[in-house]
Amino acid sequence: MATPKRYLVTAALPYANGLSHFGHLAGNFLPADIYVRFLRLMGKDVVWVCGSDEHGASIDIRAKKEGLTPKQIVDKYHHLNKESFDALGLSFDMYHRTSLPIHHQTTQDFFLHLNEKGDEFEVRESEQYYDEDFKQFLADQFIKGDCPKCGHADAYGNQCENCGSALSPTELVNPVSTLSGKKPVLKRTKHWYFRLDKHADWLRDWVEKGELDGKQHHDPKTWRKHVTGQVLSWLNAEEGLQPRAITRDLDWGIDVPLPDAEGKVMYVWFDAPIGYISATKDWATEQGKDWKDYWQSEDCEMVHFIGKDNIVFHCIIFPAMLKAHGDYILPTNVPANQFLNFEGQKFSKSRGWGTGLKEYLETFKDFPNHVDALRYALTRNMPENKDSDFKWDEFTDYHDKELADNLGNFVNRVIVLTNKYYDGKIPAYTGDFGVAIAPVTALVEQLVQHLWSYKFKEAIQTLMEISSYGNTHLQDVSPWKLWKTEPENPVIHNCMRLGLEIVQVLSVLAKPFIPATSDKMRGLLNLPLAENGAWAQLLDTLKVGKTGLEDGHVIGAPSLLFAKIHDRKDKSRLELIEAEKAKLAAIIEAEKANERAPLKDEIQFDDFSKLDIRTGTITSAEKVKKADKLLKLTVDLGFETRTVVSGIAKHFSTEEVIGQQVLLLANLAPRKLRGVESQGMILMAEDEKGNLVFVQPKDAIGNGLGVS
Repeated sequence: MATPKRYLVTAALPYANGLSHFGHLAGNFLPADIYVRFLRLMGKDVVWVCGSDEHGASIDIRAKKEGLTPKQIVDKYHHLNKESFDALGLSFDMYHRTSLPIHHQTTQDFFLHLNEKGDEFEVRESEQYYDEDFKQFLADQFIKGDCPKCGHADAYGNQCENCGSALSPTELVNPVSTLSGKKPVLKRTKHWYFRLDKHADWLRDWVEKGELDGKQHHDPKTWRKHVTGQVLSWLNAEEGLQPRAITRDLDWGIDVPLPDAEGKVMYVWFDAPIGYISATKDWATEQGKDWKDYWQSEDCEMVHFIGKDNIVFHCIIFPAMLKAHGDYILPTNVPANQFLNFEGQKFSKSRGWGTGLKEYLETFKDFPNHVDALRYALTRNMPENKDSDFKWDEFTDYHDKELADNLGNFVNRVIVLTNKYYDGKIPAYTGDFGVAIAPVTALVEQLVQHLWSYKFKEAIQTLMEISSYGNTHLQDVSPWKLWKTEPENPVIHNCMRLGLEIVQVLSVLAKPFIPATSDKMRGLLNLPLAENGAWAQLLDTLKVGKTGLEDGHVIGAPSLLFAKIHDRKDKSRLELIEAEKAKLAAIIEAEKANERAPLKDEIQFDDFSKLDIRTGTITSAEKVKKADKLLKLTVDLGFETRTVVSGIAKHFSTEEVIGQQVLLLANLAPRKLRGVESQGMILMAEDEKGNLVFVQPKDAIGNGLGVS
C-alpha cells in the first residue's frame, strides 16, 4: 500500500427534512472535520465533501402534509442546517445538494453506465405495500412491524435496528404503515434491482482481508470491529446478499432515464452516495482541478465518516456500485461511529428530547467560546466504539475542569507571567532545549498516531495531557516564588520559555478540535494563525529539538480563554445549563403525569354484575382525627344514609364536598378505618396532574339509582 498523494473525505449527507442535533454532529460531521483539519495541517492534498440529501419518500410525504412543495421543504432545511454547520466551524470544501442539476446528471449517467453492462440490473414485477389512505407506495422506512428474526416490535421494512438483520417489507409480521397507522395492501409494480448478489465474494475479501483485485488495498485491522462485524454478518448470512431495488414509485426524485420507466425515480440510497461524486465535480470546477484525480486515481485514499446505521450502505452497497461501474476507487476505511444518546435517552424531536444545533447556537450565543465548548464536550464523549450519552453535568465538568482549569489556566498563567516578568518579550533558553521538550514531543507523536487511527477521543485527551504537563512543570518550578528574590535566575527564564513553547505547540494541536481557541492562542502569542502545513512544520521542529519561537519576540496581552460555568461572581453561564436541565425535568414530569395505570386482569360480565353502584349525595363531612388524608362523609342514598371514610382530605375541604352527587360502591364489605366503620366506597378518578375528581352523573338525578 503506497502512501497516498491525495485524500477524499466524505461525511454522511444529512436528510433535508429536519434540523440536525448533537447526535448528528458527534456521529460523523465532527470526526470528519477533525480528521480533515489534521490532514490540512499535515500539508496533505485533501477535499472534504458533504451536502443535503434532498430526495426520497420522507420529503415528498412531509411536503404533502404541510401543503408545500418538496423543493420548499429541502430549501428550508438545507439553509438552516448549513448555517448551523458554518457557525460550528465545520470546514467543508464543498457542501452540496442532491437536488442540483449536476447531481441529477451524474446519477443518471452512473445508472445508464451500469444498465449498459447488461448484467448489473434485473427488472422485476412484484407486489409492494401501498397505503390506500395516502395513495402512496411505501418506502421501506415507512413500514413497521415485528421483526421475524428477533421479534422486536419496531423493525423497519429494510432493517431491524435491534438485531441488525436485513429485511424486506413483506417479511415483517403485522406490518403497519407509519403514515396512516393502518395495515398496507399489496399492489403490483415494476422495479429495477441492483445485482448485489454478484458482488459478495470480492466484498468479503475486501472487508475481511483488505484485498481488492489480488492486491492489498488496506489494512483490515484498522477497521473498527463493529463495522467489520456488521458487514460480515450480512455477507455470511445463510441467505447471502440479494438483489436490491434501486427504483421507487414517487413524484419527487431523480427520474430513471429509460423509456419504459415512466413514473419511476432512483431510490434515495442509490442516488445519495453518488452525491459525493457530484459534489466533488462541482468543487473541482470551482478550484480548476480534475475531479477524477480524487475518484478514479489509485494514489488517492477515500474515507467515509458515517453513523452505524449507514454501515451497510457505505461498506456493501456503495462499494459494489463503484466496483460494478469499474472506474472508481473504494474507501480504505469507514470509521463509523455508534449512537450518541441525550441524558440517557434517544433523541426525539416529537418529545423535544435533545438539543438541536440551531437551538444550541441561539440559546448559548452569549456563552463565551460556546462553539468550542460544545465541540470539546462531544469529542471528549464521542461514540466511537459504543453508544455514549451527552449529559449537561458532564458538559459542565469538561468545560470547567479541563478547558478552564487545565488548558485555560495554563495558557493564562504563562501569558500573564511573561508580560509581568519580561514586558511580553520571550526570554532565551539556556541549556539543552531538546531534552526539556522531549516529553512534550513524545505526547505530540502519540497524538498524531491517534488521529491517523481515527481515535479522536484519545487524541483530545492527549492534548490535555500536554497541557497538564505544562501546568505541572510550572507548578513544580513556581517561578513566582523565585522572582521575589532572584528575578534574573535562569531557572525562571527556562521555565517561562518552555511554558511558552508548550503554548505554541498546543495552539497548533488544538486547531482540529477547538479551532476558535487555537486562533485565540495564536493571537496571545502574536503569531499568525495555524494554516496548512503548520503541524508538519511543528513536527520537524520538535524532532531536531529546536525552538519554534524566537528570542525577544513580543507576545500579546493576556485574555481569558474559558470563563468558568461555576463562577461565584457570575451565574449567567450556570443559569443557562440549569435552564436546559429544567426543560428536561419538565418533559419527564409531564410524561409521568400522562402515564396511565396498566389494565387489571380480565374479568367476566358476571364479575361486573356483582358490583352494586348507586347514586348518592354527600350531606355532611368532617376530618378523621389523627388522619391527614381521611374525611368522614355522610352519604344520602335516598332509601338510607351511609357513613363512608374516603382518602380525599388532601384534595378537598369539608365545605367543598358537601352537596356533591357521587357514585358509591354500596355492596362493599364494611371496613374500619381509624376506628370509623366505612360502609362503601366513593368512585374517584385521577387527572393528568394527579388531582382527584369525583365520578358523577353529568346532570343531577335522584339518589339511590343503580349504575349498569
